[in-house]
This record gives sequence, structure tokens and C-alpha cells, in this order.
Amino acid sequence: MTRLAIQHNAVNLAQGFPDFPAPPEIKAAAQQAIAEEHNQYTITWGARNLRQAIADKYRRTYQLDLDPEREITVCCGSTEGMIAALLATTNPSEEVIVFEPYYENYGPDTWLCGAERRLVQLHPPDWRFDPDELRRAFNNKTKAIVVTNPHNPTGKVFSREELSLIAELCQEHDTLAITDEIYEHILYDGAVHVPLMALPGMRDRTILVNSLSKTFSVTGWRVGWVLAAPDLADSIRKVHDFLTVNAAAPLQQAGVLALSQNESFYRDLSDHYRQRRDVLVSVLNETGFRCFDPRGAYYVMADISGFGFPDDIAFARHLLENVGVAAVPGSSFFEDPRNGHHLIRFCFCKKYETLEGASQRLRDHAAQLSS
Repeated sequence: MTRLAIQHNAVNLAQGFPDFPAPPEIKAAAQQAIAEEHNQYTITWGARNLRQAIADKYRRTYQLDLDPEREITVCCGSTEGMIAALLATTNPSEEVIVFEPYYENYGPDTWLCGAERRLVQLHPPDWRFDPDELRRAFNNKTKAIVVTNPHNPTGKVFSREELSLIAELCQEHDTLAITDEIYEHILYDGAVHVPLMALPGMRDRTILVNSLSKTFSVTGWRVGWVLAAPDLADSIRKVHDFLTVNAAAPLQQAGVLALSQNESFYRDLSDHYRQRRDVLVSVLNETGFRCFDPRGAYYVMADISGFGFPDDIAFARHLLENVGVAAVPGSSFFEDPRNGHHLIRFCFCKKYETLEGASQRLRDHAAQLSS
């Protein structure tokens, strides 16, 4: 969709990357690290000072005590962190539970491991799952459950009650939880992020994947990390070593500064995105979409049933080619495309000027439809 947006000179509300600058002090720290010759291999599982900064951040924010020498692996973004975690722990013919709709990578990730996905539905408008359906998904072949929290593409934030049920089932069935928590600090309307790893009984059976990308607006840096108990981390480190060796050395040094930010940085981040969410949701509702308000992350799912198109692909092409706005067809997030044929996903991690440009095009389109 990004390539097509460029081709058609469309406003790109498809791919989830900011079009505004990263924090200047973090960019300056990367530049300084290059000048200071942090340009060669680091320890494959991450520079020692970055691993310590990650440990300090989780202790400060979530009261989680992690050993930077044995439980933290720095990798090339959360994308590599997820596949490294699955390759290290999952065997062919085992099952991985995934909530649907799901982030697109989780399909290829499980296929590369030779594992089978078992899907559990998230139901609009608040994207809750059926506890009984989740219970039925667990069996003697279940190796792991993947939990994206806050959730992409829906913006759902899992409640403590929901996470407690997941934790209970993981312990009952001796199952791992692999959590993608990249949007942990992008929260709205009083939502609170609870790491599954912090719940009773989950400290040593949770693999937590995260990254600098979304919190610090550096999606191209590819610096992430995986937190896991020593036995799990040992296997993950072996896989990571043969996938990528190490994340970019100077950017790891900049990560040390990034992770030292105080809590006001994260409050401002949520407020910054909440305002953008409200701008986009307002114009979408005004112009004929039916939005499902997100409580986290920086995406909004919208129902397009009222426009009369046969499916989401046809509507996304129309929106791109005739309106000049790029979004992601909802079927991208479902195993059976028919389940997402009435949905489309927009992102709002954009400058106000970008959102206003998209808003004007959507209003013009709505005016044409009503004339």
C-alpha cells in the first residue's frame, strides 16, 4: 500500500510509521555514537549498557527484575524478536494460538516454524474474546499463545481480567505466552498496560518482545529486544545469532538514552497520539465510516459496509486511486478474507498537516457521494 500510495500521490494512512521527526536528542545520541566509533559488532545479544538500560526501564515501570546478562536479548526490531522466539521454542506440528484479526507477520512466522495456528476471534465493537472459545483452543499440542497488547490492528488493550484468564490457561496446559508489547506506552481513555510476564506464575513462561520503533518514532532503526527466563533466552540467543548477529551498534547506544526518559515523556506520547486519533476518528465518522474507537496503538479499524462496495480490496483501491487516501484492506488481518471484507484499517501516526490533507480528500469524496 505504501508503494501504491507513492505511485498515486495518495496520503499514506496505511503503513504504521510516523511522518514527523524522531526526538532530536535521540538522533543526536546516534550521531554521537557513530562519531565515537560504535561501528563494529557488539556482543551478539546486545551491548551491555543497553541491556542494563532495558532492565532498569522494566524495573522502574513494571517492577520486573530482569538479569541483563541472562534474560535480555537485543535483536533487529520486534519483527526479528518474534520469529527468533518462535523458532527457538516451537516445533513442527505443534500449535500456536493467535487472536484474530492479527498482525500479518504471525502467519508467516508460524509457517516458518512448521507450526499450526489455532485462531481465536476478537469480536467487535470492543474486540473481546469468548473465554470458552479460548479454553477450547488449548490442547496437548499447544506450545504457545501470541498476545499483541496493545493490539494491532484493532487498538484493543487487554484487561487484567482477560490477561489473568490467559495466564491461568497457560499454566494449566504448560504453555508459553509470547507477547508483542511494542505499543505499551500508546494508551488512551484511562487504559493501562499490564505485561503478562508480571502476572503470578507467568514470569518464567512469558517471552516479551518489544522495540524502540513505535515509542520513539524510529521504525527504521530496527532495535528491539526479547525478555525471557534464562533457559528460553539461551535458545533465543542462538537463533538470533544466526539470523542477524547483532542490531546496529550506534543505534543501540542511542537506545540507552531513549530508555532513560522519565514518565512525563510517555504521558506526552499518549496525549500526542490521542489528539491525532480524535482528529481521524471524527472525520471518518463524519464521512460515512463506522469506527471502532481504539484504546491503544495508533490504528483505527472502520466498517465500510455503508459504501456499497463488494469487498475491502475494491474499496481500498477506490480510496487510493479516486480519493487519494491509502489504507489497509481489513482482510489482510484474517485467515479467511471474507471475515474482513467489510473492514479497513487507517493509521494516525502522522503530522496534523497529513491528517488534514486526508480529511479534506475524504470530505470531498463524501460530498460527491451525496450530490
